[in-house]
Amino acid sequence: MLITFRTETYADITLFGDIAVQLLKMMGHSGAVPGAILAADIPAALARLKQALAANQAVAPADTQDEEAEDEDANEPIVGLAQRAFPLIELLTAAAKAHSDVVWDYL
Repeated sequence: MLITFRTETYADITLFGDIAVQLLKMMGHSGAVPGAILAADIPAALARLKQALAANQAVAPADTQDEEAEDEDANEPIVGLAQRAFPLIELLTAAAKAHSDVVWDYL
C-alpha cells in the first residue's frame, strides 16, 4: 500500500505504507490513514519527527541478513529512515511556513 501526503503549498509526497505509518507515529500521531495535521500543529509534529529520526540514527541497525542474502545485496545501497523521511520533512516545512494543513490518504 502507498500513502500520499498533500498540502496546498508543496508537491504531493507518496511513501510506502509501513514507512509512512512509522513516520506518522514519530510525529505523535496514531498512524491512522486517512488523517490530517492542522497548520497550527505542524511545527510541533515536525520537531517530534526530527527528534525521533535523530534518536533513530544514533542506534546502529542490527545485522539480520544471512550470508546468502548479503552476497546478493552487497552492492545495493542501504536507504535509511532519515533518507526516506526527507521529502516528508520538506513538505511539512513548506506547510508550516505557509500555515497550510497537511492531509494523507491511501493512493
